[in-house]
Amino acid sequence: MQIITEPALMQATAEKLRLHRQRIGVVMTMGALHEGHLSLIQQVRSVSGTVILTIFVNPKQFGPDEDFHRYPRPFDQDAAHARAAGVDYLFAPSVESMYPEGFQTSVRAGSIAEGFEGMKRPGHFDGVVTVVTKLLQITKPHTAVFGEKDAQQLAVIRRLVRDLNIDVEIVGAPIIREKNGLAVSSRNIYLSGEQREAAQVLYMGICHARREIEKKRTDLFGIANEIERMIAEEPGFRCDYVAFVDDELFVPAETAEPDKKYRLLLAVYAGNVRLIDNCLFTA
Repeated sequence: MQIITEPALMQATAEKLRLHRQRIGVVMTMGALHEGHLSLIQQVRSVSGTVILTIFVNPKQFGPDEDFHRYPRPFDQDAAHARAAGVDYLFAPSVESMYPEGFQTSVRAGSIAEGFEGMKRPGHFDGVVTVVTKLLQITKPHTAVFGEKDAQQLAVIRRLVRDLNIDVEIVGAPIIREKNGLAVSSRNIYLSGEQREAAQVLYMGICHARREIEKKRTDLFGIANEIERMIAEEPGFRCDYVAFVDDELFVPAETAEPDKKYRLLLAVYAGNVRLIDNCLFTA
């Protein structure tokens, strides 16, 4: 595995790979690799001859009161995981090389980014689509795999690629869960053992929604309220939001229509740790 830190060198390497007819797949991360990231690498390896993993903690997607400076950065451990997973190139640029002095151009996300995470974290998705656009230009992939845990982010990136005619296939990878159903996340390391166990309440909410929708219940607003009450009953847990949305447009949905796809979105605080999860349903 080759580690590259300079954007120009990574871009030149990717261009050379393309000239040699290598199919490139990329997985973009902020490091602190876990089972979810490794599953993305496995998925992209199955459809690509060359795998590029990016590790970049992007300051432009963090708000002023968020955890940019304390975000975990175990680079040596991450590099070992990447090498063991069969990554060919690890691209790990500095903030200064990605946003050099005088940098002033950014990409603005559209209406899909306005609600939920976009409303709670103003400017977050503009930072995401700006860095994703840069990383796509630098790594020149044929395929890019993103986890479905960040469902709104995946929808925003798909719209970005479609709207700007970026020649890359965006693939969503299923959520990887711990034994109790908690979605695997880099931020789970902030949870105490007791919180980690209690956090199964998010998955219990998803299971409740699945049972109700299988009964052909159409009252999505009512189901979401029931899940909110379930979570609120767990000591130390509070909901940021629980809602169903149209899976493509990410607008709130209160009543289900037959054969239409909806996604349940959950954002929950366990103490000071913010957890997100989601699940796709067909009415």
